[in-house]
Amino acid sequence: MMNGMVWTWLGVMAVSAFVEAATLTLVSIWFAAGALAATFAAYAGASLTVQLILFVGVSIAACVAVRPLARRFVAPNVVPTNADRLLGAEARVTEEIDNAAPSGAVYVDGKTWTARSSGGERIPAGELVEIERMEGVKLIVRPRAAAAVS
Repeated sequence: MMNGMVWTWLGVMAVSAFVEAATLTLVSIWFAAGALAATFAAYAGASLTVQLILFVGVSIAACVAVRPLARRFVAPNVVPTNADRLLGAEARVTEEIDNAAPSGAVYVDGKTWTARSSGGERIPAGELVEIERMEGVKLIVRPRAAAAVS
């Protein structure tokens, strides 16, 4: 019976490691560590209850101890740009915005950005617009209620 449990725990460990390798989401690797502990317990002749307690305990401990460290190294390096500060800001159209062409540019915060109209309307150069959102490196804008500035 115990020899069978050694193979069972080795199977759980292999499946957990395979799932982790296939997904790289840090979800199942903890179960592989717990299964390894349970494998040693089964090999030593421990009861099924002890094996299950070790499996659950080591899995939880591994997750709690290692996950914060692993997330730091596995997570993509995100470089904040603060570009979201442009949302709601006023910009000047420097190249006519025409979604059909597609063309358009606005000047805001000392930089020129590619722009598209949120409503699909053409916006001539010189108009003031409000920035609604960003899609990649494009600003999606809408005309301001104010008249065009020369």
